[in-house]
Amino acid sequence: MSEEKLTRINKFLSEVGFCSRRAADKLIDQGRVTINGEVPEMGTKIASGDEVRVDGDLISAKEKEKPSVYIAFNKPIGIVCTTDTKREKDNIIDYINYPERIFPIGRLDKPSEGLILLTSDGDIVNKILRARNNHEKEYIVSVNKPIQPDFAKKMSNGIPILDTVTRNCFVEQTGEKEFRIILTQGLNRQIRRMCEYLGYEVTKLKRIRIMNIPLDIPIGKWRDITEKELQDINRLINSSSKTEEASKLSKPFKNTTPKEIKPKTDFGNRRKRRKS
Repeated sequence: MSEEKLTRINKFLSEVGFCSRRAADKLIDQGRVTINGEVPEMGTKIASGDEVRVDGDLISAKEKEKPSVYIAFNKPIGIVCTTDTKREKDNIIDYINYPERIFPIGRLDKPSEGLILLTSDGDIVNKILRARNNHEKEYIVSVNKPIQPDFAKKMSNGIPILDTVTRNCFVEQTGEKEFRIILTQGLNRQIRRMCEYLGYEVTKLKRIRIMNIPLDIPIGKWRDITEKELQDINRLINSSSKTEEASKLSKPFKNTTPKEIKPKTDFGNRRKRRKS
């Protein structure tokens, strides 16, 4: 007789579409999750008959039988990207008021606006956030004073913030006080901190693209991600995984100047160039 397969509690909450694994870990750490009436430790596994609750609400495994939801939303300034509807009144979930349980993929801070993706598919959240090379996010940013000639070069070659140095990225000045930036990482308030390090204050920040999804809807509105867009996301995720595996066997890239990094024109595959 084979033993019953057990599932980690964070994976269970992700698979049934309640939240991402990262968000589940936070809920567990805050003591808001119970298994059969008991608060579990991080990494606790559950069986099929166990009763899981979050904030006292029963979480049913039947939810995973529903088709997954994938939407793109143009977030207004002032809305918080959290599923904690009980503690944050200006939360993204109540604002959208979608008829099914969904949660955001990543974040866009409260003073910022623009594109964010939401889903009920916990697995794709983890895959996208791990897609180091192809999880591109593009922004238009305004600052409080005229941009100096060396600003783009400094920003693109890495800025020391949060006890690390930011990855090389594409930066292009688009106005006296405006620039465009493409990131492949998501440190906390990254662009704002990068600008502060160089002596600038961000006055407006709008995200206009995530991977292959462009911002093409009015502020405060959302749309379904198309089947073709979803296929392209999965292709980018798979390509990124293979690239990461290969990168472990090769030497790291040297610093690349903004002129050597070209922005994508098709929202798809941008090739990384090495110096020959």
